Amino acid sequence: MRLLAAFMAGISVYLAVGYITGFAPNLRWRIGQEGSGLSGRQVWLMQAGARLSPGQFLAWSLLVGLLAFVIGMALTGVPWVSLPPSVALAFLPRWYFSRRRIRRLSEVHEAWPDGLRHIVSSLRSGMSLTAALDELARTGPAPLRLAFGRYPALSRTLGVDATLALIREELADPTSDRVIEILMVAYERGGSIVPNVLTDLSDATTSDLRTVEEIRTNALEQRINGRIVFVVPWLVLLLLTSQPGPFRDFYSSAAGVVVVVVGGLMSLVGAWLLAKLSRDTVEPRVLGSSASGLPPSSGSSS
Repeated sequence: MRLLAAFMAGISVYLAVGYITGFAPNLRWRIGQEGSGLSGRQVWLMQAGARLSPGQFLAWSLLVGLLAFVIGMALTGVPWVSLPPSVALAFLPRWYFSRRRIRRLSEVHEAWPDGLRHIVSSLRSGMSLTAALDELARTGPAPLRLAFGRYPALSRTLGVDATLALIREELADPTSDRVIEILMVAYERGGSIVPNVLTDLSDATTSDLRTVEEIRTNALEQRINGRIVFVVPWLVLLLLTSQPGPFRDFYSSAAGVVVVVVGGLMSLVGAWLLAKLSRDTVEPRVLGSSASGLPPSSGSSS
């Protein structure tokens, strides 16, 4: 019963922290977003390369937290000392796939200038835009080959516009929105000016990516320092209570529980402030479906 009560307390803290930080788990299957037919959470998982449903992702996160709690209990024998690290580790899958999603989308962003030049070269060699996109899916930059992997087959069944709209919603970021919207307009309107427009777009995208990279590089050291400051005190506490003695006795008492709870709350407030102050200004989506169903973008997770 004691272990069950601690496990239920861990779930409660996990949900509470999620709602406080804005990473609340999606406990219901939402109606699919317009364009992609998938829930925002499912699109987020697809972008991260996770072949899981939202429910499976939540279950694995809780399992990681429970396993960490069991290990902490085996080391310290003190539930209230084991609980905060286990709650933090329950967010580890969310953090891992957030980083993976950011990396995958960043690779797509960085590949767009080369991808656009690839399309322009195909157009100037006499190909149609449809054929140029087929060629991009086969021989373009690797991230775009992955993003456009289904394009050749889907464009023959759904049409070019519908397929581009589907890819746009799966990528769900402002840069890809702009590029794909221009490709859709180019497909509808055509004309000899299309290669020049795509070349200008490639140059503008390159400039934007260079600016974003400089901002992220300047903020990296502060973010690393903030995470170290958050983690180290709890690791020290686990080490202090891993052996029988006065530290374990104190943190098994009511006073020790109060210290852990207050310290945990202070750590959460500090982590929230750090995330708030270090968050990048994320460009809103003005094209495609609303991204309100998606978790916070890269600024809050990086």
